[in-house]
Amino acid sequence: MSHQKRYVYSISYAFTQRLSAPARAAFDWCTDYQPYDLAIMKENGKRDIVKITDDTILLTETMKKNKRSSRKTKLIRLNEHSLSWTNTHVAGPNRHSQFLYKIVPEGKKHSRLYFQGLLIQYSRKPMSIGQLRKIAREERRGDSTVWRHLAAALRNDTT
Repeated sequence: MSHQKRYVYSISYAFTQRLSAPARAAFDWCTDYQPYDLAIMKENGKRDIVKITDDTILLTETMKKNKRSSRKTKLIRLNEHSLSWTNTHVAGPNRHSQFLYKIVPEGKKHSRLYFQGLLIQYSRKPMSIGQLRKIAREERRGDSTVWRHLAAALRNDTT
Protein backbone atom coordinates (compact mmCIF):
# COMPACT_ATOMS: atom_id res chain seq x y z
CA MET A 1 0.00 0.00 0.00
CA SER A 2 1.50 3.36 -1.00
CA HIS A 3 1.21 6.47 1.07
CA GLN A 4 0.85 9.48 -1.14
CA LYS A 5 2.43 12.63 0.23
CA ARG A 6 0.06 15.49 0.99
CA TYR A 7 1.13 19.08 0.73
CA VAL A 8 -0.46 21.75 2.89
CA TYR A 9 -0.32 25.47 2.15
CA SER A 10 -1.44 28.53 4.06
CA ILE A 11 -2.93 31.25 1.85
CA SER A 12 -3.83 34.68 3.17
CA TYR A 13 -6.02 37.33 1.54
CA ALA A 14 -8.12 40.29 2.68
CA PHE A 15 -10.64 42.90 1.59
CA THR A 16 -13.05 45.46 3.01
CA GLN A 17 -16.73 46.04 2.27
CA ARG A 18 -18.69 49.22 3.00
CA LEU A 19 -21.99 48.55 4.75
CA SER A 20 -25.05 50.85 4.70
CA ALA A 21 -25.91 50.37 8.36
CA PRO A 22 -24.49 51.49 11.70
CA ALA A 23 -21.80 49.13 13.01
CA ARG A 24 -23.91 47.52 15.74
CA ALA A 25 -26.89 46.93 13.43
CA ALA A 26 -24.57 45.54 10.75
CA PHE A 27 -22.94 43.15 13.25
CA ASP A 28 -26.33 41.92 14.48
CA TRP A 29 -27.57 41.40 10.92
CA CYS A 30 -24.37 39.67 9.73
CA THR A 31 -24.27 37.26 12.68
CA ASP A 32 -27.96 36.33 12.70
CA TYR A 33 -27.33 33.09 10.85
CA GLN A 34 -30.35 31.79 8.91
CA PRO A 35 -30.88 28.89 6.47
CA TYR A 36 -31.79 31.32 3.65
CA ASP A 37 -28.45 33.17 3.90
CA LEU A 38 -26.99 31.01 1.13
CA ALA A 39 -29.64 32.28 -1.30
CA ILE A 40 -28.72 35.88 -0.40
CA MET A 41 -25.09 35.00 -1.16
CA LYS A 42 -26.20 33.54 -4.55
CA GLU A 43 -24.94 30.12 -3.44
CA ASN A 44 -26.69 26.82 -4.10
CA GLY A 45 -26.83 24.67 -1.01
CA LYS A 46 -28.31 23.85 2.35
CA ARG A 47 -27.30 25.16 5.77
CA ASP A 48 -27.91 23.56 9.15
CA ILE A 49 -27.44 25.83 12.17
CA VAL A 50 -26.80 24.72 15.74
CA LYS A 51 -26.51 27.42 18.38
CA ILE A 52 -24.16 25.97 21.01
CA THR A 53 -24.02 29.08 23.24
CA ASP A 54 -24.90 32.75 22.81
CA ASP A 55 -21.52 33.32 21.18
CA THR A 56 -20.86 29.94 19.51
CA ILE A 57 -22.60 28.55 16.43
CA LEU A 58 -21.96 25.42 14.41
CA LEU A 59 -22.83 25.64 10.71
CA THR A 60 -22.93 22.64 8.42
CA GLU A 61 -23.25 23.59 4.79
CA THR A 62 -23.74 21.27 1.86
CA MET A 63 -22.99 23.19 -1.30
CA LYS A 64 -23.74 22.20 -4.88
CA LYS A 65 -21.63 23.49 -7.76
CA ASN A 66 -21.19 22.03 -11.25
CA LYS A 67 -23.10 18.84 -10.32
CA ARG A 68 -20.69 18.24 -7.42
CA SER A 69 -21.41 18.62 -3.77
CA SER A 70 -19.17 19.47 -0.85
CA ARG A 71 -19.88 19.59 2.84
CA LYS A 72 -18.26 22.01 5.29
CA THR A 73 -18.64 22.29 9.03
CA LYS A 74 -17.76 25.69 10.47
CA LEU A 75 -17.37 26.84 14.05
CA ILE A 76 -18.43 30.48 14.44
CA ARG A 77 -17.29 32.44 17.50
CA LEU A 78 -18.85 35.86 18.08
CA ASN A 79 -17.23 38.73 19.97
CA GLU A 80 -20.00 41.28 20.50
CA HIS A 81 -17.74 43.67 22.42
CA SER A 82 -15.40 44.17 19.44
CA LEU A 83 -18.09 43.61 16.75
CA SER A 84 -15.99 40.78 15.34
CA TRP A 85 -16.25 37.06 14.73
CA THR A 86 -14.26 34.08 13.51
CA ASN A 87 -15.31 31.29 11.19
CA THR A 88 -13.12 28.18 11.52
CA HIS A 89 -13.60 25.21 9.21
CA VAL A 90 -13.56 22.11 11.40
CA ALA A 91 -14.47 19.67 8.61
CA GLY A 92 -14.51 19.80 4.83
CA PRO A 93 -12.12 20.39 1.95
CA ASN A 94 -10.36 23.37 3.58
CA ARG A 95 -10.34 22.03 7.14
CA HIS A 96 -8.51 24.28 9.61
CA SER A 97 -9.05 27.42 7.50
CA GLN A 98 -10.08 30.46 9.48
CA PHE A 99 -11.83 33.64 8.46
CA LEU A 100 -11.80 36.79 10.56
CA TYR A 101 -14.46 39.51 10.38
CA LYS A 102 -14.59 42.90 12.08
CA ILE A 103 -17.08 45.70 11.64
CA VAL A 104 -16.04 49.27 12.40
CA PRO A 105 -18.19 52.40 12.38
CA GLU A 106 -17.97 54.92 9.54
CA GLY A 107 -20.14 57.72 10.84
CA LYS A 108 -23.60 57.24 12.32
CA LYS A 109 -25.25 55.47 9.38
CA HIS A 110 -22.48 53.38 7.83
CA SER A 111 -19.82 50.88 8.75
CA ARG A 112 -17.10 48.82 7.13
CA LEU A 113 -16.41 45.10 7.23
CA TYR A 114 -12.75 44.10 7.44
CA PHE A 115 -12.23 40.52 6.24
CA GLN A 116 -9.11 38.38 6.56
CA GLY A 117 -9.06 34.94 4.95
CA LEU A 118 -6.59 32.37 6.25
CA LEU A 119 -7.16 29.49 3.85
CA ILE A 120 -5.56 26.08 4.31
CA GLN A 121 -5.10 24.43 0.91
CA TYR A 122 -4.43 20.69 0.72
CA SER A 123 -2.86 19.23 -2.40
CA ARG A 124 -1.50 15.90 -3.61
CA LYS A 125 1.11 17.75 -5.70
CA PRO A 126 3.51 20.57 -4.89
CA MET A 127 2.13 24.00 -5.80
CA SER A 128 4.09 26.97 -7.12
CA ILE A 129 3.99 30.49 -5.71
CA GLY A 130 2.09 31.48 -8.85
CA GLN A 131 -0.56 28.81 -8.26
CA LEU A 132 -0.94 29.90 -4.63
CA ARG A 133 -1.28 33.55 -5.65
CA LYS A 134 -3.94 32.58 -8.20
CA ILE A 135 -5.90 30.72 -5.52
CA ALA A 136 -5.65 33.78 -3.23
CA ARG A 137 -6.97 36.05 -6.04
CA GLU A 138 -9.84 33.68 -6.83
CA GLU A 139 -10.81 33.25 -3.17
CA ARG A 140 -10.66 37.01 -2.59
CA ARG A 141 -12.81 37.62 -5.69
CA GLY A 142 -15.35 34.97 -4.67
CA ASP A 143 -15.61 36.05 -1.03
CA SER A 144 -15.77 39.77 -1.85
CA THR A 145 -18.55 39.03 -4.38
CA VAL A 146 -20.50 37.18 -1.68
CA TRP A 147 -20.07 40.19 0.62
CA ARG A 148 -21.30 42.59 -2.08
CA HIS A 149 -24.50 40.50 -2.22
CA LEU A 150 -24.76 40.52 1.57
CA ALA A 151 -24.15 44.28 1.71
CA ALA A 152 -26.95 44.87 -0.81
CA ALA A 153 -29.34 42.69 1.24
CA LEU A 154 -28.34 44.52 4.44
CA ARG A 155 -29.02 47.87 2.76
CA ASN A 156 -32.46 46.63 1.63
CA ASP A 157 -33.28 45.23 5.09
CA THR A 158 -32.30 48.37 7.00
CA THR A 159 -33.78 51.09 4.75
